[in-house]
Amino acid sequence: MIVVTGATGNIGRPLTQALAAAGRQVTAVSRHTAAVPNGVRHLAADLAEPAGLKPALAGAKALFLLLSGDLHAAGARPADIIGQAAAGGVRRVVLLSTLGVVTRPFGPTRIAMRALEDRLRESGLEWAILRPGGFASNALWWAESVRAQQVVAAPFGDVGVPIIDPADIAAVAAACLLEDRHAGGVYELTGPEVITPRQQTEAIAGALGSPVRFHELTRDEARTAMTQSMPAELADDTLDILGSPNPAELRVSPDVQRVLGRAPRPFADWAARNVAAFR
Repeated sequence: MIVVTGATGNIGRPLTQALAAAGRQVTAVSRHTAAVPNGVRHLAADLAEPAGLKPALAGAKALFLLLSGDLHAAGARPADIIGQAAAGGVRRVVLLSTLGVVTRPFGPTRIAMRALEDRLRESGLEWAILRPGGFASNALWWAESVRAQQVVAAPFGDVGVPIIDPADIAAVAAACLLEDRHAGGVYELTGPEVITPRQQTEAIAGALGSPVRFHELTRDEARTAMTQSMPAELADDTLDILGSPNPAELRVSPDVQRVLGRAPRPFADWAARNVAAFR
């Protein structure tokens, strides 16, 4: 049995599908009841209460651990989940971390994530750690304005980073859960090329087959919009990366190729598969 947390999200959903297609028994964990593939067991649980995972972990041999935003908040104890997994007989944990623990290691959330990585390493369990950079699916923030006005509004229109398709993160996670050779692996996951918001807009327009205009926001305008859905500190941190990525954040990693034997998918592929969100 393999347990997938965050099973209804952009990474958890394709991961659950891949594991089920590989013939593995899967328990999909999410905060709310959700549809899952045939043959997959679903459990609604809040990871902020690790004891609630006991039914999911019973008999499980592997765990994919994806933390929701509240588990990065002050007072959260995500390390307890690793202890719960070990106590429940889990042998392998694949942790979704972040590239930021390497590129900008001193922010509070990244200090906490580094501590969780260290806790996993010290747990006695088999482990692998995935460190993705920016996600292609963040472009869904623009879906409403594209549908309503055929416009993408974003800051730093000509500053790019090598964003990754969440489906590629899921594929790497599946390999790490299923293949012994990835035990002890730490993988930095990026897309195949640096791509700017303006270029992403062009890719979305290409997928739609109709024009989409790019409107560049000021940093202050973007911050105002972002703080409606995230803490101000996180908004500032995100804007620092988007506006002035450092060399480590611009680096295209070979790790997707190393794990999967193929190059990561370009943003245009993600846009084509998700074009319905922008119609």
